[in-house]
Parts: sequence; structure tokens; C-alpha cells
Amino acid sequence: MPDDAQIPSLMPGQLLARGVCRHLRSHDFVSVEELTPTSGLRVDVMALGPKGEIWVIECKSSRSDFQSDHKWEGYLPWCDRFFWAVDTVFPTELLPDDTGLIIADAYDAEIIRMGPETKLAPARRKVMIQKFARHAAMRAHVARDPGLIMPNGLL
Repeated sequence: MPDDAQIPSLMPGQLLARGVCRHLRSHDFVSVEELTPTSGLRVDVMALGPKGEIWVIECKSSRSDFQSDHKWEGYLPWCDRFFWAVDTVFPTELLPDDTGLIIADAYDAEIIRMGPETKLAPARRKVMIQKFARHAAMRAHVARDPGLIMPNGLL
């Protein structure tokens, strides 16, 4: 995660993701940003809980950002719970009631509404945990060796 000196260079959605990831640690979740569960989809934040639960959090910084997103329902088969993360001025009435809601800023977040739980099948959970682990390991490797070129456009 970036330090405070890097915050001005982050995009609004990245600032929300930062606060969400910080908050999820208080619930004993670890998280990665911009993970691709399957071709054509990239989630803003994927979180892995202490019991193997998988949450997807989609960060929306504005009404137009939300209204231009037509892929979010494609994320549902890849997680146990789905959440939107928005800031305090976002018009939350736009968000579907049957999804989770997190209010966030660059420093923290609060879960306002839990997303309904739809448990992943064991085989899909295994695949997602492996993707999560590989993604996290690649991110750590790049942090240690910034000149590293990742194959297949990863990261």
C-alpha cells in the first residue's frame, strides 16, 4: 500500500480501495487489488477471510463510474459476498439493495450493509484461493524487484 506521500497520485477508486483494504484487516481479511478471476473481468478488491471466505469489493468514485459499469454482475459467481465501496457523497440509492455497501475514504472504511452470502462451490473456492495466492506473491515479487517483467500482462 502507498504511503501518504503517494496519495495525491492515486485515482479516486484506488483511494477507496486503499481504505477498504485497511478496514478489512480489522476483520482479519487480507486483500489484493485488481485481481482477474476470469478472462474479461478484473475486480477492484478481492479479500480472503480467516475461514477461506472470499469477498469482492467494487469501488465506485462517481455516479458516471457506476453507470458505465456493466460487468459487476459477472463478479458474483467468483465470491461468497459482493460489496460496493463508495465515498460519503456518492448517491447510494443507485446501488442495488441486494448487494453489500461499504463507505470508504483513503484511510478507512465502514461496512454499512453486508452483501448476501452465496457460498462458492469447493472447486471454485480452491481455484480462487490459488489465484489470490499467486496474485499476492507476484505483487510481493514486483515490490522487491521493480524491474521484473511479468508474463501475460500480469499486474
